[in-house]
Amino acid sequence: MALSRRVLLGRLAATGAAGAALTAGAAPARAAAAGPDRGGRRVRTGFARLAADGYRLLEGEKVGVITNPTGVTTELRHIVDVMHADPQVRLTAVFGPEHGFRGTAQAGGSEGRYDDPATGLPVYDTYNKSGRELADIFTASGVDTVVFDIQDVGARFYTYIWTLYDCMVAAVLAGKRFVVLDRPNPVTGRSAAGPVLDKAYASFIGREPIAQAHGLTVAELALLFNGEFVPQAAGRPVELATVRMSGWHRGDFYDATGLPWVPPSPNMPTPDTALVYAGTCLFEGTNLSEGRGTTRPFELLGADGIDRRWAAAATELGLPGVHFREAYFAPTFSKFQGKTVGGVQLHVHDRAAFDPVRTGIGLLVTAKRVWGGFAWRPDHGIDRLTGSAAVRTMIDAGAGPDEIVAAWQDGLAKFRAVRARYLRYPPA
Repeated sequence: MALSRRVLLGRLAATGAAGAALTAGAAPARAAAAGPDRGGRRVRTGFARLAADGYRLLEGEKVGVITNPTGVTTELRHIVDVMHADPQVRLTAVFGPEHGFRGTAQAGGSEGRYDDPATGLPVYDTYNKSGRELADIFTASGVDTVVFDIQDVGARFYTYIWTLYDCMVAAVLAGKRFVVLDRPNPVTGRSAAGPVLDKAYASFIGREPIAQAHGLTVAELALLFNGEFVPQAAGRPVELATVRMSGWHRGDFYDATGLPWVPPSPNMPTPDTALVYAGTCLFEGTNLSEGRGTTRPFELLGADGIDRRWAAAATELGLPGVHFREAYFAPTFSKFQGKTVGGVQLHVHDRAAFDPVRTGIGLLVTAKRVWGGFAWRPDHGIDRLTGSAAVRTMIDAGAGPDEIVAAWQDGLAKFRAVRARYLRYPPA
């Protein structure tokens, strides 16, 4: 019997992989035939394994997907387009986070409610929505199961992980099942770093007490959220299933996976951006440019009046794995739009030794020392980014990077102990 175009497209999307056990506690996956050969290891995303298994985990369910432009196959087909074309799964709705499902909105924006022109599916806006408001959106959509598939970058203040958390809480309130399709942490999952959030400073860039660089994948985060935080927020855990990757190890940077990189947000153009982001995003809490409006956001930092002294002072700190170059640039939007400013560019030369959070603190300390115009944002946004007032007040008091980093070690050690219970991938 001849196959319809819709059926054929769906089957082609899942080719190159054998069926696999998908959820925690299931039997080991069968050998995969998709993904790059890495000395006998092959990296396959959670979606690749779900599709290869014929979507059995979603059988009989009306499904809604929380995703953005990063939700793609190795052939760069969006998973919504793939699932919509496959009769094995009943996809009925899409939920868009910050920047939107198709990625048309800048920072702090979303796409609103609309019907997707490519598939005709209703797209619901989740950005800045939580609790009962978000639960009502899930209820109105008519879905039985909510699926999450978004590429994270490993930093507490990247909003997609809090979309994950808010949607898990809302799924409990709406009585929906929740499935997380895993993707790599692009900066490895070797360890956690940086201060842990004080709940008094909770916001959409940090709902719960995790480290600034959490060192987890999104599926591991979902397990941690469900074990530690969702019951307190929603009264009970969500009915959760996670679809793990195969072939990914905790020491893998993104370029070792062979997976295509799609910018998770407009100012996250490359994995190199993600490498520094957990530290240099702190400059959003200052009057310096964090490089938005340039081709190297978060790698270029500067302001009007800064000169070569900043790069020299940062270099004197002897921070491992990174060089600082005196740099000049003119942002095309955001801070100092159209004006040439001076500052530094980070060049990471040893990724294994580089600590983005310690580096970000060192750059804040030296910027304040060498530039008289340095100021915190008036709303003290730096406190929400770092998770408390401690970093800001210590820098204002003249503390150096070593003293500041030492101050958060007790809290970090406690988080690492909690984190260890939810790790699901081998170390190397």
